[in-house]
Amino acid sequence: MKTQQEQLGRRNFLRKSSLLPLGASALFTSGFTTKSPTSTKEEINIIGPKEGFSPQVGTLVSMMNWMRMVILAPVKEMTQEQLDFLLDDDSNSVGAMLMHLAATERFYQINTFEGRAWGDWDKADEKRWSVASGLGDEARKKIKGNDINYYLTQLEEIREHSLKEFAKRDDDWLMTVDEKWPWGPTNNYCKWFHVCEHESNHNGQVKFLKSRMPA
Repeated sequence: MKTQQEQLGRRNFLRKSSLLPLGASALFTSGFTTKSPTSTKEEINIIGPKEGFSPQVGTLVSMMNWMRMVILAPVKEMTQEQLDFLLDDDSNSVGAMLMHLAATERFYQINTFEGRAWGDWDKADEKRWSVASGLGDEARKKIKGNDINYYLTQLEEIREHSLKEFAKRDDDWLMTVDEKWPWGPTNNYCKWFHVCEHESNHNGQVKFLKSRMPA
């Protein structure tokens, strides 16, 4: 059992490693190493199999790690006021979108790791993540007043769980097809690629909002 001090130190390391500028080499450690078999360095800019994961799962993890670095780069120095900034009455704040990313990943964890139907959430998950998942008016009212460390902690907690679960699974699991998925037959690989692509989508929104914030 890890002490509270050890856990805090680990989270601080995670936060620092995930906030490196785009294009920089980095260690991304969350209980597993990400050393590429094609390089003597541990570099976030190498997409491919990673130690501690099956080949295809590791490749997916490398893409998710890289995208997480990109989404956090423009927000790492934001003030609470900037995180709460609303461009107009219909926009979402950067803080709400960061929580939305954590909520999306949590719901995909439940679906793919626990094998539960979409929307079959425990009451605790529903209470914690439903507002962030839906965004809109309710999120504008409730998700505000937090500093950047608050949002980073939520994202780190959820990602750490994803990595632990990925390490338990193999490529056959990743390729398993869900015939009943709403957008048509898909597999776990596509579902988790969507989680990665989803961050890319909101990355553009975050950068747009940042460009419109008062100086």
